[in-house]
Amino acid sequence: MITKYGYTNVTIIAVVSLVLFIVSYFLENTYVRIGLAGITLLFLIFTLYFFRDPERTSPTLDNVIVSPADGKVLLIKKVESNKYVNGEAWQVSVFMSPLNVHVNRIPIDGKVELVNYVNGEYLVAFHDKADERNERSEFGILSKFGKVFFTQVAGFVARRIVYKITEGDSVTMGNRFGMIKFGSRCDVIVSTDWELKVKENDITRAGETILFEYKK
Repeated sequence: MITKYGYTNVTIIAVVSLVLFIVSYFLENTYVRIGLAGITLLFLIFTLYFFRDPERTSPTLDNVIVSPADGKVLLIKKVESNKYVNGEAWQVSVFMSPLNVHVNRIPIDGKVELVNYVNGEYLVAFHDKADERNERSEFGILSKFGKVFFTQVAGFVARRIVYKITEGDSVTMGNRFGMIKFGSRCDVIVSTDWELKVKENDITRAGETILFEYKK
């Protein structure tokens, strides 16, 4: 299944690929013809692969926070947060490579209280200041267990953030809300009342992998 956030991109690439295939058919040089057709086919396959959107099954628990992104846990650290979650907090950052699924999902049930887009730089996503200096979108959800802050952070390659939630929306864990095109990271910040359930270098799946659990 192709994500709806990629329909325009896929359509454009498909049309360009068709034109290049037609052009390659009329080329006299066999090597150039085969080379152009091969490169075009590989680019089309990569585009379809990048914008794939597999189904996911979220936990039935309500006292957990799931990863908003596929990827690898880049870092885990304690921070002094002054954005939405105020005070001492955990930060978990998930890095997405260009080969990961890039559709982002809601990390917990609740009401969206904060949506903020920030223009910024395009440092590599694993830079320790990328979360503060890069282009990003910021979200705050008020859950029954407290505030959850999370971001979509653009990177050196990814310069197109898409999201379809607004302040006041009621959201459900695991539902799709957007994507970052061509690799980057998502950060999740919550109070230290939450218990960590992952470690650095763990592999995550959006909407399924539990990052935190709240002990009732």
